[in-house]
Amino acid sequence: MDDVRVSQWLDQEDRRVSEYIRRYGCSLEYVMPCNGDGTSTPFCYTIGLFGLGHPELLVFGLDQGSASGFLNHLYTMVVKGRDLVPGEELRFPDHEERYLVEEVPNPGDIVFGANRHYRRPSEVSVPVLQLTWSVGGAFPWEAGYPYPAHRQPRPGTFSARVEVDGAGSCDCGC
Repeated sequence: MDDVRVSQWLDQEDRRVSEYIRRYGCSLEYVMPCNGDGTSTPFCYTIGLFGLGHPELLVFGLDQGSASGFLNHLYTMVVKGRDLVPGEELRFPDHEERYLVEEVPNPGDIVFGANRHYRRPSEVSVPVLQLTWSVGGAFPWEAGYPYPAHRQPRPGTFSARVEVDGAGSCDCGC
């Protein structure tokens, strides 16, 4: 894409994110896997919690509907005064899954939309908490977890930056 079209698209995205935050309190950014070889994973994160004094939230490996429902539920909890903290394990009624809250040490490599909204460079990124989910009682690093490890990468091991024809990096959504 040429620079003018990229600028126009980014302007539209800025307006969309701001409108969603005004209307709903936060916006969700869902990013599809970058490649078709099965080695990357989708992810979704909030934009708007940082404005409330809370880290943004990130989840990997869920379809768009599940990720959106989960993050919207957590957003509502935060708005009602519930602070999520690293190391905390969440459980919800009628769900066998556990959710571990983990600090993301490299948020500037992942949450490009949130940093753009808050006009923060990646090296001074908004803080982010990753929600890692269990399956059948097992987290990705435990025996019995049924998916490949890349489905939910460990905090600090994932970057959404990709090379584009040697011309630099961009968001995985490009």
